[in-house]
Amino acid sequence: MRFSHPSPVRRRATVPAALLCGALLLAGCGANASSSAGGDAGEPVEGGELTFALASAPTCADPQQVATNDSLYPARQLVDSLTDQDPETGEIVPWLAESWEVNEDATVYTFTLRDDATFSDGTPVDAEALRLNLDGIAALGARAPLGHSYLTGYRSTEVRDTHTAEVAFDRPNAQFLQATTTPALGLLAPATLERSPGDRCTEVVGSGPFVLEEYRVNSSVTQVRREDYAWGSSLWEAPGAARLERLTFEVIAESGVRTGGLSSGQVDAIGGVAPQDEATLEASGLTPHRRANPGLPFSLFPQLERPLVSDPAVRRAVSLAIDRQEIVDTVLSPSYRPATSSLASTTDLYADHSALLTHDPETAASLLAEAGWREGPDGVLTKDGEPLRLTLVWGANFGPNQPALELIQQQLRAVGIDVVLRTVTAAEYNGVREEGDYDYAWSNTTRTDPDILRAAFSDTLANFSRVDDPALEELLNEQNGTVDPEVRGPLVERLQGELLEKGYLVPVFELTTVLGYGGDVHELDFEASSRLQFHDTWHG
Repeated sequence: MRFSHPSPVRRRATVPAALLCGALLLAGCGANASSSAGGDAGEPVEGGELTFALASAPTCADPQQVATNDSLYPARQLVDSLTDQDPETGEIVPWLAESWEVNEDATVYTFTLRDDATFSDGTPVDAEALRLNLDGIAALGARAPLGHSYLTGYRSTEVRDTHTAEVAFDRPNAQFLQATTTPALGLLAPATLERSPGDRCTEVVGSGPFVLEEYRVNSSVTQVRREDYAWGSSLWEAPGAARLERLTFEVIAESGVRTGGLSSGQVDAIGGVAPQDEATLEASGLTPHRRANPGLPFSLFPQLERPLVSDPAVRRAVSLAIDRQEIVDTVLSPSYRPATSSLASTTDLYADHSALLTHDPETAASLLAEAGWREGPDGVLTKDGEPLRLTLVWGANFGPNQPALELIQQQLRAVGIDVVLRTVTAAEYNGVREEGDYDYAWSNTTRTDPDILRAAFSDTLANFSRVDDPALEELLNEQNGTVDPEVRGPLVERLQGELLEKGYLVPVFELTTVLGYGGDVHELDFEASSRLQFHDTWHG
């Protein structure tokens, strides 16, 4: 199969409000939903600065080593990817790769790179640089939480000539082409790859439209425009250098302070707009901009080696006890919607399994009674003298997490399940998951491809839930080895259902990225994964 786009048409990577509202219809999407500021704003202004307030601190400047949105927003601007994905159509289009070929069983991908791209240290973006990057991501292993999963079965990259590279896998890897659109597989300069992983978190050189000027841990990230940038995604509106001269990401953890900073003009745009602040922004004439995130909804992930949640009856009861609509109505906003499957509804090959995610506390209580749980003196169920008390770990990187989990805590207590909430920082979260000293973890992951399920549950990858299920593993690998969407679709539909039936995750609500910015910020665009691209953005 050969894919070639010799004369790409440059266009804005935005989602029309009407299309977005279709995705959010069940959540009551309003007329203000949008994916990009701008509209009839006149001619773009070149130059100027923009300050964007993040809800949580980036954990690293290296896009190959991060997974959270607030880390990826600044990291994305430093690197180019082989390809890009149109958020309107899902089409994979050129970026650093002018064309590509995929063999019939998706084990060999051949990329022809453009011949004019360079890293900001002047070294060429060529086939050898691609080889060094993919070899390096494979070597990072768990330090590359997203990219490592995208390279499952990676065998080697062969340099065919200066600008042609052949990437080979030892098994079919159908999701790899879409993975090349992500910042997790963004290319870094060979000199950066020679640094230690820790050093790369504060000093990183890419070929992107911005260059890292300063990385202040837990405080800010400052980037400056690369003046000689002369390439980019075929989705971008403006070729060449970025419009903004300087881009600063400031960490402002408190949602109300971020909103106040935007209203007062101390910052130009904000992420992580809390549900309660959406109305405040609208009342101030600062329309929130929204896009539903594909991938895994915010969910409870059991640690299956723990005795209590190793019981399928307990896992099923937990899901049945949760009233997802009440959570959306109480602590979120009409921008969000309850989960209806293992995947968010905007993910490729999503299938509606809402029948498996009903709120039925009576059945939950019955299942627990059949499993031998009896009410204790404090209302918490007990069995063999042990209370049904679950530890739930969560990261403080999304404002509504705490009130949502406190409501879940109340809903589970109503059926006799006691939940102890354990809060950790975003930087601590993955380490806590690896240690496994918890019953449930609260998490979500953004990606357009349904292979995100394999990244979460395959026993060859992170598998924080400690799933040991050969039949599930076979299904996870089968869907990734199937190129034809007509064949892959039913496999992914079955996979979504099995994860729910077995209680390997308990989806609660779908994440929506909500931004705030005023009328002087234009062309701040969402990528297909609902992350941000600042190349076309202008301020004025």
